[in-house]
Amino acid sequence: MHLSITPLKLSAIVEEIPSDEEAFKLADTLLDSTTSWKEGKTYHKQVKTYSRAKGPEDGAAWHCRASIHKADEATFAQMWSKLGENKAENEMKFIPNIKKVTHVKELSPTQNIWTLYYTFPPPVAPRVFTTVQMTRLSDVFPRNGIIVSMAVDLSDDQDLAKLEEKGVKGRYVSVERLTELEDGNVEWRMATSSTPGGSIPTYFVERSLPSQIAEDVPHFMKWLHSLPKEE
Repeated sequence: MHLSITPLKLSAIVEEIPSDEEAFKLADTLLDSTTSWKEGKTYHKQVKTYSRAKGPEDGAAWHCRASIHKADEATFAQMWSKLGENKAENEMKFIPNIKKVTHVKELSPTQNIWTLYYTFPPPVAPRVFTTVQMTRLSDVFPRNGIIVSMAVDLSDDQDLAKLEEKGVKGRYVSVERLTELEDGNVEWRMATSSTPGGSIPTYFVERSLPSQIAEDVPHFMKWLHSLPKEE
């Protein structure tokens, strides 16, 4: 098993979805390796970016962002409640390009398949990304939570495939980890590999990805701070 943009098959005959244990082991190993990746730009004074060239088992290059958040900006519990629970539905609230999310299937309490529908300014056509999302929370100090998203191919199950919107099929894999630090701050680290599908040149996608993934951080914080205090 290797984390890549190659979609996993899901049907009555074939199911390639890995176990939680296997997926989280791969995710932790990958995230731990990001500290040695090539360092890129820092955005918004706190979001550092890194990258790793496409390897022999990768479908595309990898990009990472990492940021540290003080407790007065957001606590671990506040961040996990929005990123580790109902992640896809919450992403639609702070990522402008996501216009619709649909829950496709629950595989287990920690594994759910979602399809996300993105729109972009013309002439870029809408994109559809379908993923299985897995979550794990370690609630002992220092707490950490991890979210793994892997591309899924529903074409072998027509009933589930009907839940996808019409658009160009894109694919991505991402691993995201929140870590509570000794000083009470929280590290938010995410690594992703993706392709939008269609005819968008690879060099354009790779060049724009660092800034795109960095933007998710202030978008999330602005949305989080807009919620009623009791949330």
